[in-house]
Amino acid sequence: MRVIVVLSLALLGCEQVLGLDAYTLQDDQVADAARGEPAPDVAVDELADAALDELADAALDELVDELADVTADTTVSDVAGDQVSEPTTLIEPEASADGAPSCEISCGADGGDNCCTSLSVRGGTYYRTYSNNGSGPTGEADPATVSSFRLDKYLVTVGRFREFVAALYPDSGMSVQPWLPVEGSGKHTHLNLGEGLVNGGATSPTGNIVYETGWDATDWSTSITPTDSNLHCAGAWSAWTSGDDELPINCVNWYEAYAFCIWDGGFLPSDAELEYASATTQEREYPWGSAAPGIQYAIYDCDYPSGSSACSSELDAAGAVNLAPVGQAPLGAGAWGQLDLAGELWAWTVDWAVSYFNPCVDCAMLVPGSGRAVRGGSFDSPDVVTASSRAARLPEFRQVDVGIRCARTP
Repeated sequence: MRVIVVLSLALLGCEQVLGLDAYTLQDDQVADAARGEPAPDVAVDELADAALDELADAALDELVDELADVTADTTVSDVAGDQVSEPTTLIEPEASADGAPSCEISCGADGGDNCCTSLSVRGGTYYRTYSNNGSGPTGEADPATVSSFRLDKYLVTVGRFREFVAALYPDSGMSVQPWLPVEGSGKHTHLNLGEGLVNGGATSPTGNIVYETGWDATDWSTSITPTDSNLHCAGAWSAWTSGDDELPINCVNWYEAYAFCIWDGGFLPSDAELEYASATTQEREYPWGSAAPGIQYAIYDCDYPSGSSACSSELDAAGAVNLAPVGQAPLGAGAWGQLDLAGELWAWTVDWAVSYFNPCVDCAMLVPGSGRAVRGGSFDSPDVVTASSRAARLPEFRQVDVGIRCARTP
C-alpha cells in the first residue's frame, strides 16, 4: 500500500512539473466547463506528452529500484500510523559484506554464510530503560532515537580476527608497515554532517554540542596487544587457542575491539544502537520476542552443546566446548536478522557505562566512567539476558565472556 501511494504521488508530481500550459483549452470549452457541461477531448501538446512519458518512466525506474528497500523496512506501524506493532520478519534483509578484509564463508548453522554479512537496522525511537516479562514493556524511561545503520549479523570470529592480527604483526620478511588506526578514525561519519555521535552529557566551554572524537592515537594505540599469550586469557575457554576459527573471538580488550572494527571498515556500535537492535521500538523481552529461551534461541548457561549446564574445571583439558560457533542458535535472530544478540558473548560498545543522558538523539555516553558498556550476555550466563540488559567492563581487561560485533554506515 505504501509503495502504491508513493508511486501515485510521483506520477502526479510529473504532471505538475509540466503545468497546465501543456493543455490547450478553447474559450468555448472553458465556458462549457463553467456551466458544468462536458468538455470535448483536450488535445495534448506533443512535446509535453513526450516529456510526461519520460518523467513518468524515470520515476517508475527509480521507485522500482527502491521497492525492495521500502518493503523490507515496512513494519505494521507504517500502516497503523503511530501505533507501534511488532516488526515484520525480514525475509530478505538488505545485506552487505563488501570492503571487509576479514570475510570468510563459514558462518551460520550450516556453515555456508558469509561471516562479514552486515544487515540494515531501520532507525527509530525507543526507551533504553524498561522491563518486559513477556506481556509488554513497563517502567519505560530514557528515550533514545537511533538513525538507521548496519549491524553485523555475526560476532567477530577467530578466523576474522586472525587477519587483523596479521595486519598488526606483518611477517618480518615483508616490506609492510604494521597497521594502526589513524587519529580520529572510527567515528559514525554518517551522522551530524560527519561529526558522529553526540557526546551525551558533555558540552564545550562555550556551551556547544560535543561529538565523539574517534580514535586517540596517542593514548590508545599502545593498548593494542593481541599476542598469543594475551588472547589465551581464560584457559579452556580461550577461543584463540581452541583451533576452531568459527568460534567468536574473546579475550579482547576494548581498544582491540575498537581498532578491529576500524580496520574492518566499520565502527564500534554505540550502547543505544546495540540495545535498539535487540529491543526494537517494541522494547522486546528477548531479541527474538517473548518465546521461552532454549539452545535454539541462545547460547547460555553452558548448555551448549549437551544441554548439561556444566561449566566446570573438568573442561580445562577439553577446549572451549561451551562456546558455540557463531550463528548456531537460528531461532534467536533479532528483528533485523542478527544472531547471538543474547548469549554467546557480551559485545563491547563505544560507551562508558554511566547514567543515561536525556534527551538522546544519536548519542553515546562518552564522559569517562568506571567501565565501558557491554551488551548481550554470554555462554556462561546462568539466565539468558533480556534485550535491555547492560553490564560494565574495564576497557583494558581481557575476559572470557566479551567479544566484538561491528556496525557500519547505512
